Parts: sequence; structure tokens; C-alpha cells
Amino acid sequence: MTQTTKKIILAYSGGLDTSCAIKWLQEQYSYEVIAVSMDVGEGKDLEPLRDKAIKIGAVKCHILPLQQRFATEFLVPAIQANALYENVYPLVSALSRPLIAQTLIEVADQEKAVAVAHGCTGKGNDQVRFDVAIKALAPHLTIVAPAREHPMAREQAIAYAAQHQIPLPVDLNNPFSIDQNLWGRSCECGVLEDPWAEPPEAAYVLTKNLAQTPDKPTEITIEFAQGIPVAVNEQIKPLPLLITELNQLAGLHGVGRIDHIENRLIGIKSREVYEAPAAMTLIAAHRALETITLTREVAHFKPLLEQRFAHLIYEGLWFSPLRDALYAFIQATQQRVTGKVRLKLNKGHAIVVGRTSPYSMYVKNLATYAGDDQFDHHAALGFIKLWGMPTQIYHAMDIKA
Repeated sequence: MTQTTKKIILAYSGGLDTSCAIKWLQEQYSYEVIAVSMDVGEGKDLEPLRDKAIKIGAVKCHILPLQQRFATEFLVPAIQANALYENVYPLVSALSRPLIAQTLIEVADQEKAVAVAHGCTGKGNDQVRFDVAIKALAPHLTIVAPAREHPMAREQAIAYAAQHQIPLPVDLNNPFSIDQNLWGRSCECGVLEDPWAEPPEAAYVLTKNLAQTPDKPTEITIEFAQGIPVAVNEQIKPLPLLITELNQLAGLHGVGRIDHIENRLIGIKSREVYEAPAAMTLIAAHRALETITLTREVAHFKPLLEQRFAHLIYEGLWFSPLRDALYAFIQATQQRVTGKVRLKLNKGHAIVVGRTSPYSMYVKNLATYAGDDQFDHHAALGFIKLWGMPTQIYHAMDIKA
């Protein structure tokens, strides 16, 4: 390579496609390839990828620890927003993409690269998420997507790898396409492409089959400070560790299995199997705490914005001004979402059994029907009269007619 060779930063997973991409980028564009592998909680040691990338032809490979940043900057907003795409999917992969895009740009700036590359196909959502984020934050960078520009069938990619002496991944016979991070795991392809077929147990790793889960529930307590989880069972923990432990604990009880036919951004329906034990447990707990800390008006309005917030994330618009504006509102609602929630984990369910907060708006003496009831029952008559007046006047016209 000469000193004038252009540099490209490749998001490198170590899989078949991105391994082939190192050679392809060299052959097709004469790029000097710098690989970047990012630890967002995939659950495996990424260090071996460095030697592999160099052996294939990359001039350098960065291994970057990003779990804390992922949790603080991306998972916290998702928890505070109870973010579920189509009220089902906790945005496992979608939440990591803006961070990966940001990191590619940062490394490109550091290495004085002129382009970045990713392994997305032309059929998925991730290409949109990466491209939109990169063009928004660094429009000067060229984006190259080998799997989109030169799609190869699996057998073609294997042949290409053999031709160029590219080490094949050890899990090449895995029938599924898998993406995993701190927030959960997604699984697609293979038998899962038949929406009538039940997902085989081989599709699951983080969660136990219900038949194998304990018969006795496990009770846990989760503590929040301004909508952010800070402790489990009275033990204060860094958020990445807290999520990891909840993934293990809730997964043991089969919590967080999701079989979803979702509407992809590009217009097709896709069958996805997700595992998100910690995500679903934390969202259930956070929602429960909000029931006693938010006013009625905020509690009724916030879910409308939560849905739009989740859609923006799914649609690759993390860096849009609307997401910023929506999150400003969401953050404002979290100032008093502080307290503890008790849950029982049992047979695939995270069941809320108690909640308490120093800012609780639940006043027992107003809610009770016992002798210490302090509610002014006589005030209800005037309230009902005024509340129902517009409806009464409307129907009075029908009576006159």
C-alpha cells in the first residue's frame, strides 16, 4: 500500500460477510481497510478478531469497549420511554446502530479516512440506520456496503472466502442470522422464515424453555432514580452489569421471548425471534413506577409520544430533531420517577407485585373505603354535573327535536 492509498473504516463483526468485505474493498476500490469491532455486549471475546482481520488484509483493527456508553446514552432513553416498536420489540439491534455509526465516524476522523463500510444488505433496516446517521453527522464520508452493492449467496461467499484464503467462521453451519448486544438477541432466517413454524429451541440462547424453568417464582426488587435503574435487590450496580445480571436471572425463568411479525421500514414483513429478558423486565418495572409518580394527564399523554419515539429509533432517525425534542419531553417526565418496584419472575412472566416512591401520588386515605377515608364524597355531585354538562346539552337537542 502506498501513502496515497485511501483509507476506509469497516464495521467488522468477524463473520463471513464482513471478512469477505475486507478483500472485496481492496479489490474493487483499492482501499486501505481499517477494521473496527465494537463491544456493545455481544457476550463474546472480540480480541481474536484483531488477528483475523489483519490476517485477511486489514492494515489495522480497533477493538472498542462500548458497553457503558451504549447503556448510558442509548439504553437509558429507551427505558425512560418504555420504547417498544409496535408495542412488542424493545429495539435490541436498532438501539446499537446509531452508536456504531457514531463510532465509525470517530475512527474515520482519527484515521483520516475518506469512507466507511458496513455489512448490511439491501433488504434490511440496518442499512437505513447506518446510512442516515453517517450522512447526517459526516456527509463528507463515502459509504460503501459490499453486501448491498455486490450481494453474494451464502455458497458464493464461502467460495470467495476459500479463493482468498479467508478463515471461515466456526458457526458457519448455524441456520440463523443472529445479532446480540447488551439489550438482547435477535434471530432470523432458516425455519423462522415460515411464520407458521414454531421457533425451534436452537433459536434461543438467553432464555429457558418454560418447561425447564423453575416452578417456584423468584422475587426481585429494582430501584430507579429519575427513571434510570440503579439497583437490583438493594445492590447498586453499574447499568451494564445490572442489565447483564437481569438477563441471566429473568432468562432463567423464560422471561423475554418474543416471536414477532414486524413491519420493516423498507416495506416488507419479517418474522423475527427476540430474546430480551432484562429489557422486558425493566420496562415492566419502569411502567409500574410511573403509575404512581406521573400525573394522570402525563400518564395518558406520554404513551403517545413513546410510540413515536420507538418508531423514530426503529426507522433510523436517532439523530433527527424530532427524536431530540421527544426525548426532552420524556426526560422532563422522569424527574420524580424514583423508587422501588417488586416483581416475581415465573414461567415467562415478570409480574409486578409492589411499587413505592417518595414521590408517590397514591394517597391511601383518598383511595380507601375504610373508616379513615378522607375523600369528600359530596364534592362528587357538583363535579359530575359540570363534567357531564356538554353531553347533557347535546342530547337535550335530540329530545326537543
